[in-house]
Amino acid sequence: MIRNKLLKRLLARPKDFTYDELKQLLSSVGCAEDNKGRTSGSRVAFVHKGTGTILRLHKPHPNNEMKGYQIKLVIEFLENLGVI
Repeated sequence: MIRNKLLKRLLARPKDFTYDELKQLLSSVGCAEDNKGRTSGSRVAFVHKGTGTILRLHKPHPNNEMKGYQIKLVIEFLENLGVI
């Protein structure tokens, strides 16, 4: 239910889609957040547990809202996984 709401919201490409919403959505489709490493900084990877497919992004800062190009990358990633 929550996954469907977040997915619908993402596909509307809102300007206020947050990183927290992204983490929740990707977790619901089987992805784990990975930002290991001393020099990772704001870089983060989401790894799909079933396929090993990786989505790499920078955490938004100083605000928590995702940028338009990041939303596009997430949509393409979900299309490649067959979620959309």
